[in-house]
Parts: sequence; C-alpha cells; structure tokens
Amino acid sequence: MAAEVETMFSVRERPWHGLGTIVEEAPDSETALKLAGLDWMVEQRQLYTEFGKNVPGYKVNIRDKDEEILGIVTDRYKVVQNTEAFAFTDELLGKGVHYETAGSLQNGKKTWILAKLPEPYVITGEEVNSYLVFSNSHDGLGAIRVAITPIRVVCQNTLNLALNTASRSWASKHMGNIQEKIEEAEETLFLADKYMKEFGKEAEKLQKIKMPDKKVEEYIELLLPIRDDITLRKKKNIHYLREELKMRYFEAPDLQHMGKNAFRFINAVSDFSTHSTPLRTTHQYREQIFDKTIKGNPLIDKAYEMVKEIA
Repeated sequence: MAAEVETMFSVRERPWHGLGTIVEEAPDSETALKLAGLDWMVEQRQLYTEFGKNVPGYKVNIRDKDEEILGIVTDRYKVVQNTEAFAFTDELLGKGVHYETAGSLQNGKKTWILAKLPEPYVITGEEVNSYLVFSNSHDGLGAIRVAITPIRVVCQNTLNLALNTASRSWASKHMGNIQEKIEEAEETLFLADKYMKEFGKEAEKLQKIKMPDKKVEEYIELLLPIRDDITLRKKKNIHYLREELKMRYFEAPDLQHMGKNAFRFINAVSDFSTHSTPLRTTHQYREQIFDKTIKGNPLIDKAYEMVKEIA
C-alpha cells in the first residue's frame, strides 16, 4: 500500500492539464486566441430541412474555417465572437493577471481562456492560487461565463465551494445587449477577491468541525451509494472507489497535518474528484473534469452540504 500511495500522490497536475494551449507569453487576448487556434469566426446561416424547406425561427452556427456545425439556435440568439467574449479581460493584465491556457471543448462548441491572479492567498496556513476561467459557447446551450477557481498549491486540488456568502461564477445569456452584459461581467471579475476571502473564512470554520473516523467512512458511503438494483460488477466498482476515497483522506501526505476535520474531508473529496482516474476512461473525461471546474463539482458540493450538517 505504501508504494501505491507514494505513486498516487507524487505528481499532481491542474485539472486543465493536457487541454488547450499554453499562452503564458500572450500580451493580450487576441494573441492568446491565435496561439490557441481560436481565431476563427462563427457565422449564422439559414436552417433548412432535408427537403430544402427553410425552418423559420432557427439558424445554424457554423465555424468559418472548416464549416463545422456548432449548434442550432433561435433567431433571438446573438453570436458573441471569441474575440468579443474575451477582449474585456485584457484590462485585467495591468493588475498583474496573466493568461495561462486557452482552448476549446466539444470541437469548438465551447471556448475558454484561463488567467491566474497575481498573488496567492494564505488559507488555513497554506498557499492557495486563484484562477479565473472565462468561457464562451456557440452551441446555443451555454453563455459567456466567468468562474473563480481556487487551487491548493501543494497538491493542485480544486476547491470550488458553493458559498452562500459569495458568488464564484457569473453568466450572461446570448440575448439582449451583449456589450452591456460583457461590461457587467468585467465588474463581476473583481468579486474574485470577495469570494476568496469568504472561502478562507469558511475553510477555518470547516477546520473546527471534528470528524471521527467512523463518521468519515459513513459519509463516504453516502457520497458513493450502492443501490440494490445495480449489477455485481458495478457494486465492486463502487467499493473500489470508496476505498480510494478513504485512502485519499487517511493517507494523502498533504493532509496529514490537518487533523481529522471537515476541511480535511472536503480536501479528500476534492482530491478524489480532481485527480482520480475513472475506471473507464473516455476521450472526454478530461473535458468533463474541466467543465466541473467551471460549473462546480456536484460531489464536492454534496460533501460540503453534508459536513455543514455536523456543525
């Protein structure tokens, strides 16, 4: 077991590792988009049935460079080009924010650019970096969105908690006055500091909530339930995942100093969600992890709600 644990925790990567293109040298969003191959345009065209009849009220979004179909949208949908969606972030560069990575998901349906805030926060005695993920979508299902993502430096775990006291994301629908909404998003970016400070306060509260080993095991079973109607193979898989989560709580080197408390439990769940390799990996599993980085991770949120009940 010791060798397995050592291997498991020896190398940690941020959840977007392997996605997109490194754009750390980009002086502005336009250059970052070019480096990442995102300097294409979205065109809207009429939608027709297979018999050549126009479909009223709908259009199709197409990527100009290769005719890739990105989505079917209504006439009310207004395209926000990648250059428009991310241009307002350039104003943040003067405050020390710099771009790190940019890329696309689902063959261009979603695009994103990620920036790192200049100064780390010290939370429960440890350094936590804060990243801003800006995303845009062209499939008609999403929005312009910015999400604040704290990451523990020592282990690269994401710590996205759905706090009641501060918002960690903001979105704008692709309808109405888009320019006004982008300007509103710019103002919202500065709520990152508020979120991080509130997160720090919550982390200190969670650290004071003691969790006996029996309670930890009980909560792991609740997080990863085994239904009676599933196959024997699925039951074995869930048992395996439970044991892995236990190992991350009890044996992770970066958690040994924390004591047995709710914040340690949240970190273990985050570690499991961020770095655990699925039993069945698909070519989209990294994208799915990254998507949870933006929208929030349901497993971490569930664990957070559970430990709050103890208090």
